[in-house]
Amino acid sequence: MKKTIGKSNLEGTVTAPGSKSLMQRLIVASLLSRGTAIIHNPAANQDSFHALDCALILGAEVNEDENNSLHIEGGKQAPEYELNVGESGLGMRLFAAVGAMSGYEVKLNGMGSLLERPLTEFEKVFPQLGAQINTTKGKLPALIQGPFTGGSAKLDGSLSSQFLSGLLMALPLAENDTVIEVDSLKSKPYVDMTLEVLDTFGIRTMHKDYQRFTIPGGQAYTPAEVTVEGDWSAGAALLVAGAVASKNGIFVDGLGQKFTQADQAITGALLFAGAKLMNQDGKYRIQAHKLRGFNFDATDCPDLFPALAALAVACDKPSKITGVHRLKHKESDRGVVIQSIFKEAGIRVDLDGDVMTVHPGEVQCCTIDSHNDHRIAMAGALLGLQGGPVTITNAEAVQKSYPEFWDDLEVLMG
Repeated sequence: MKKTIGKSNLEGTVTAPGSKSLMQRLIVASLLSRGTAIIHNPAANQDSFHALDCALILGAEVNEDENNSLHIEGGKQAPEYELNVGESGLGMRLFAAVGAMSGYEVKLNGMGSLLERPLTEFEKVFPQLGAQINTTKGKLPALIQGPFTGGSAKLDGSLSSQFLSGLLMALPLAENDTVIEVDSLKSKPYVDMTLEVLDTFGIRTMHKDYQRFTIPGGQAYTPAEVTVEGDWSAGAALLVAGAVASKNGIFVDGLGQKFTQADQAITGALLFAGAKLMNQDGKYRIQAHKLRGFNFDATDCPDLFPALAALAVACDKPSKITGVHRLKHKESDRGVVIQSIFKEAGIRVDLDGDVMTVHPGEVQCCTIDSHNDHRIAMAGALLGLQGGPVTITNAEAVQKSYPEFWDDLEVLMG
């Protein structure tokens, strides 16, 4: 699918889609609960659909009521354990750990770019906790044999916090207590979200400065009733769209603050850049304004890189974004891809170690490929709004996190 986006003046109100990061954690917590959990405003995207499929295979019963809320009855086991998590890195790490709580052999697989994303940290950690994982050269497909028994382990958190999140969700069900020593943990806000979900479902954990996590064993998940809040990762693209292409301002609704979301940091970046941003009764109003170059550390929120880079194009001088090392193992090698597609649009992007420098400029007419990366597809649209027009190929990549993105953008374009 192709989409062509040209210079526009956006107006109107859109609602951010539900958070896929929160949704996947809630699905896992519901699966592990003894009873029926209720999820209101469920996020409808590919990653969440694959997580639901995995929960069903693992024995959950899922029903939808007249209000489109999901009722998930967990606490069961099924003899068939062959899971496919699609292209979800979070799903891969969550369900690898959950699979290791089973006494059965679990087959775990995925598709697309996920087959190139690493599982090597689990190869080191699982044997320390009584389980085994046999990967394919450190990647999917993998065979997992549990159950975890608990104990102590050391975890390198520099690649992704998702390994820790998976362990935090599975190990409360182990027979014994667990202590995990974590080195160089990145994306701590995502760990906070995991801990908040665990607390909501009655699970106790403790940590000291995000370096030593203590997980009491023999616990039981208590089913909860939870509302999925809007996705700040998707909301970031909408807010940047308003900052670069709305003279009178647009409204973005649905962005909650109950659960921690790393990408809420976009508000700080927008304010650093001089954007006009206001929270009005739960709706965020964003308006185009003279933007200034900014420096921003996105190490703990790397999904913001594409939107931040597009924002920087509209600034008065170069902007620097730190944390490039977090981009290699995404749906694409995002640092390199951002540099490439921005070059096609006539925009200079420099990569120097861990720092990306984006130089402002006039967006030229071009065609870019999304590289099957949802956030790159959205970044292409943000470029097009500033000039171009820009044609994005493989635009359907947005299905992974924000299926309604093109429809919502069309609403704002009028």
